Amino acid sequence: MKLVFAIVHNDDAGQLTNKLRENNFQFTQISTTGGFLREGNATILIGVEPEKLEDALRVIKANCKTRTQFVNPMPPVMEPGELYLAQPVEVQVGGATVFVVNVDRFEKF
Repeated sequence: MKLVFAIVHNDDAGQLTNKLRENNFQFTQISTTGGFLREGNATILIGVEPEKLEDALRVIKANCKTRTQFVNPMPPVMEPGELYLAQPVEVQVGGATVFVVNVDRFEKF
């Protein structure tokens, strides 16, 4: 058995989970926050048999697209009286970060 950790943008999570259900994958969704942009993510845990792994990855890839957006960077630590004008920065968001790990033991009660 394999355990797939898919970390996806909140905007992609609803569509992804719908498609996983349509393809008979069981999963658990956890609300998480990204460390860089501090935006909402969803971490989806999917237990799959090795022969279904590529199917699961295909569903994830088809439903989690990357896109760009502009964000305001966090202001630096400044001395009193200094003025900081933040310039929006274009960053890539979306897509999926996926980890696949072997499961030594699985039980469902």
